[in-house]
This record gives sequence, structure tokens and C-alpha cells, in this order.
Amino acid sequence: MSRTETDQALFEAAEAIRARAYVPYSNFAVGAAILADDGKIYAGCNVENAAYPQGNCAEASAISAMIAGGARRITRIYVTGPGSAPVTPCGGCRQRIREFADTDVTIISHGVEGAPLLTTLAQLLPHSFGPEFLGK
Repeated sequence: MSRTETDQALFEAAEAIRARAYVPYSNFAVGAAILADDGKIYAGCNVENAAYPQGNCAEASAISAMIAGGARRITRIYVTGPGSAPVTPCGGCRQRIREFADTDVTIISHGVEGAPLLTTLAQLLPHSFGPEFLGK
């Protein structure tokens, strides 16, 4: 895949924040970078906790940064992790992304030693439930 300038910036932001991940239990550092509707990039990393369900995924952290920064919609997202296999968002994060993105949004998943995987949210979360079902 030949990266666009935007994808390169997203990759670099995801990798930079991945280096700051707090992962003393799994040692599986993940970074996520969102291009938002305001044109800015918001990044987040995973933060583990000894009480495992209390940790945060990188995608959730990036979404929180986006909302705190004043943006409301994801227009593209890049997720990086270790190894050669693409690191895709977990099921919970796919639903979190769905709250703030259209189903045709591109999600780039990357294990930094392998080739990136380009998918849409619809491909990762088919037949999804979104805010429009609640009249939003």
C-alpha cells in the first residue's frame, strides 16, 4: 500500500502514541489515530489496569481525545500494534467507532511488521446498531 500524506500522518501519530501505552500485563501496545471532522488528528493508546475490565483501548482513548478537543465525527482511523498481523479494533471499539462514524469510514489496521489492512466500518461491523435507530 502506498500511503497518502494523510495516512502517513495518521500512522505516525498512532505509532508515537503507541510508544506511550501503559501495558504492564499484556505487553501488547496499541495506538490509534483519528482524523476528525475538524481536520485535526486525535490519538490514543491502550491503558491497562490490574482489574482487566477497567482498562481503556487505544480507539476509546482516541475517541475521548477527539470529543475533548471539540470534534464530533470520525472521518478516518488508523490503528497500529505489534507484530505482522493487522491489529483490528475489538468488538467493543467497533461499536464505539460506530457512534461517531458513518459505516463507510475507512479503518486502517496495521501490525507494524506487516502490510496494512484497509476496511470500512461496515465490513468490520456488519448490520450494526447506530444512533439513527434511536432517532438521533
